[in-house]
Amino acid sequence: MSTFFRFLYEFLLQFFSGFITMIKGFFTGIAEIFTIKNYISVINFYKDDFTGPEWLFVVLAILLVLIISFAIIFLLYLLIKKYLRFRKTIVEQENLLEEVATLNNEVATLMQEKQDILAMKVSHLGIKPNEEDVEEESSSADAVAEGEGIRFPKLYSIDEEFANYKIQNYGNNFSLPELVELFRNFAASQLRLYYKTDMIRLFISALASTKLVILQGISGTGKTSLAYAWGKFLKHDSCVASVQPSWRDRTELFGYFNEFTKKFNETEVLKEIYQAGYTDEIYTVILDEMNISRVEYYFAEMLSILEMPNRDEWIVELVPSAWKSDPKRLIDGKLKIAENVWYIGTINNDDSTFMVTDKVYDRAMPLDINDKGEVFTPEDVPAQDINYSYVNNLFKQAIEDHAMSKEVLDKIEEMDNYVIQHFRIAFGNRIVMHMKKFVPVYVACGGTEVSGVDYFIARKILRKFEQLNVAYIRDEIDGFVEFLNKTFGENAMKECIEYLLRLKKLA
Repeated sequence: MSTFFRFLYEFLLQFFSGFITMIKGFFTGIAEIFTIKNYISVINFYKDDFTGPEWLFVVLAILLVLIISFAIIFLLYLLIKKYLRFRKTIVEQENLLEEVATLNNEVATLMQEKQDILAMKVSHLGIKPNEEDVEEESSSADAVAEGEGIRFPKLYSIDEEFANYKIQNYGNNFSLPELVELFRNFAASQLRLYYKTDMIRLFISALASTKLVILQGISGTGKTSLAYAWGKFLKHDSCVASVQPSWRDRTELFGYFNEFTKKFNETEVLKEIYQAGYTDEIYTVILDEMNISRVEYYFAEMLSILEMPNRDEWIVELVPSAWKSDPKRLIDGKLKIAENVWYIGTINNDDSTFMVTDKVYDRAMPLDINDKGEVFTPEDVPAQDINYSYVNNLFKQAIEDHAMSKEVLDKIEEMDNYVIQHFRIAFGNRIVMHMKKFVPVYVACGGTEVSGVDYFIARKILRKFEQLNVAYIRDEIDGFVEFLNKTFGENAMKECIEYLLRLKKLA
């Protein structure tokens, strides 16, 4: 047996000796390259034999060695730097995955706690949690028979208030540029809120493109005030929903059914949407600081509903079954979302908020408000009675009359191909559809087609660049700026170029 161990030792020694020799050779070679003493010895050995011209070649040889040495050092530096960046990215991805997993666990825990609480509530009422739905419905019917059937008291009162209501035609005859000036002068004369004309154009155009508008920018520039002023201008105070960090699901917006009281806890947002269904007027819901909680938690269902092309499908289920005493506009426990309601979210980007994801941004129209409008002397404009149908027809007419030109659409397609090729980013049909509404209305409000396209692309498409590693695309940005100037005209895409240069500085 000892013979075998001697064999094994010598056998493995042969392998590891070669491995060690290879490593030693590598580092010995590196040491030889940078041993200046040896270079000096060689020079001293031959220096007495060099002629005048040969000394010139000696200097060149020394320079060549120095250049190669510095090149090796620089390449090693770049490799180390690239590895560290790569490692940082991997670590960030791992941390993100851990955070997502943690959040999923928290959501699962919360859902389980919710189920346990509901089960306890039901058991206190003398009903077993696993009883058939038929028994639950019969229990609800008994509650109705006992005079406890009005589970939507606030909505019921709206039914009573609008029992004899007839939709009014206010005879509006203003144009979109006039609407811009009316609102701008109203905000200044009545509320002392001053906005630039172009800001109001962008706001009106955003309303035409989607039902969800996001106002973002630094604090104190009038984001919430703009949405508030719009409600005052229309004689319908905006419904303000102050988003809280604890918001986890849609019940924060619509409310929930209380098993103890047999009442539905109705929110002001629910009241606003329900009342809007009776009228032909414009309503506004403000989601104040909407990203202080994750938007996907409480607004996900609405994001999906508002994207449906068929307005008859804009339906949300409030309760699983109907009671005889339910509000008139609640059919089988389902409420149709009124199309004359806009949702305006305000966001602040700081450490206390969550990042707004692509799912939200793609379905919304973001507007940046980063500076205050200059004070001016406005005309005295009172609040206006305005029909939703009239404004909606103005939007439709603008989209038809000022449809985006084929020349501009071809340029956008060319830009799309460029972005895909150089940045591996594409934008879908939803964004194009929003643009084909936004830009024509912006033109109808008094803006130019190129300016509208410029603003839309900067806010809806280039924003996606923030998801990329800016350091890797830094060199591509200059080429993209050159492409925009060549394709759309020198400095025609100011918003896009400013955004790209600002992004480049972050690299």
